[in-house]
Amino acid sequence: MLRCRRVTQDSSSGGDSTSPSPTKGAVAATPAAIPTPAAAPAATPTPVPPRNPKISGSVPPNEGRTSVPSPALAPSSDPSSSRKRPPRKISKALIFGLVGAAVGSAVLVAVGIFCYRSNKVVTVKPWATGLSGQLQKAFVTGVTQLGRPELEAACEDFSNIIGTLSDSTLYKGTLSSGVEIAVASTVVNSAKDWSELYEAQFRKKISALSKVNHKNFSNLLGYCEEEEPFTRMMVFEYAPNGTLHELLHVREAEDLDWAKRLRVMMGIAYCLDYMHQLTSPVVLGNLTSSSIYLTDDFAAKVSDFEFWSETAAAAPPPASTSGPLGELARRPDVHPEEVVFKFGMLLLEIISGRPPVLTWASDYLKGVKPAIDLVDGNLKSFKEEEVAAICEVVVGCCNPMPAARPAMAEVVARLRTITGLAPEAATPKGSPLWWAELEIVSSDS
Repeated sequence: MLRCRRVTQDSSSGGDSTSPSPTKGAVAATPAAIPTPAAAPAATPTPVPPRNPKISGSVPPNEGRTSVPSPALAPSSDPSSSRKRPPRKISKALIFGLVGAAVGSAVLVAVGIFCYRSNKVVTVKPWATGLSGQLQKAFVTGVTQLGRPELEAACEDFSNIIGTLSDSTLYKGTLSSGVEIAVASTVVNSAKDWSELYEAQFRKKISALSKVNHKNFSNLLGYCEEEEPFTRMMVFEYAPNGTLHELLHVREAEDLDWAKRLRVMMGIAYCLDYMHQLTSPVVLGNLTSSSIYLTDDFAAKVSDFEFWSETAAAAPPPASTSGPLGELARRPDVHPEEVVFKFGMLLLEIISGRPPVLTWASDYLKGVKPAIDLVDGNLKSFKEEEVAAICEVVVGCCNPMPAARPAMAEVVARLRTITGLAPEAATPKGSPLWWAELEIVSSDS
């Protein structure tokens, strides 16, 4: 408790004297003791009027100095309001801590923004069911570039050949995770035979196929480009049930009943329509039963494994492009009307189980002979009305006048009405593309 002293009158001297003492509310500089009042001077004291004890003054604490009484202040309803509090000292550690926290937060925000922009998918948008995170990473940068040693190990030193095309060899590969891939390698095996035109067409192919993401397409997963040993390869999704050609003409076609054939037709049609609807349409130059692969559940996978199946007409090509590959590289672009014609021929082959030749099929298509006689003899059951309706679609697709042929969108709409199959019914139930937490992206890290 703070102590206060009042002014007392010295009766022995005949006058009043004051002693310096803290007033009410004053805080002593040293809390352990209160200063002792000094003795009155020996001279005759000057009379001092009596002080009102209710009026008090305050003096701020002053270390190392003798307290001096302060002038009286006006009365206040709250004596404590006249005190001045000493300034609070802020710890240096607290200041450094706050500054460090602010800097750390700014760094975290900057890192977060950088990661968000780095991982943002802008090149290709995965379809509704979504791609794995690794595949999204692959598609962000376009297409993943792979190393030859990885593919060589996957394809057993390139001994597992599954097909030969006019400009490439197909290998089946198996990654260490058990995932199967298809690898297309150009027949050119030396840099001196690989012209600038070939390189331009190879890059154009990679760019075009990287934009195709459809469940009924053998999607491009990566490519390999090395100079020693000379390598140009494309890596695709693999469908394990072979080609449609093999199933119709080589193996027992009994496995491919009418319902499965309708599903194959629709899968191909939906894929082609999707490709033609892209901002930069991708038009297949090679559409045959040999380019259609089948999954475990007999869903169609349209493939485009050839290096030169889709090329621009270049004027005049370099002299180094002579020979068969030069002819392929100089082949002009394919137009959508040509693809529609080839699709009509493919429908005819699926229905009949025979090589698609219009000479023998024209009488059935024109109605001279009943369409039911056109059906593959291996089919145990089918719907005659569906066969007749599909034959009408074939006639429209194979119109001799390209301009009179329907667009793929019209073909899809007509076939969907006939079969009742929506896109979801024609796609693979367990697409092999979902396998790919793809090890191939490990080559990027």
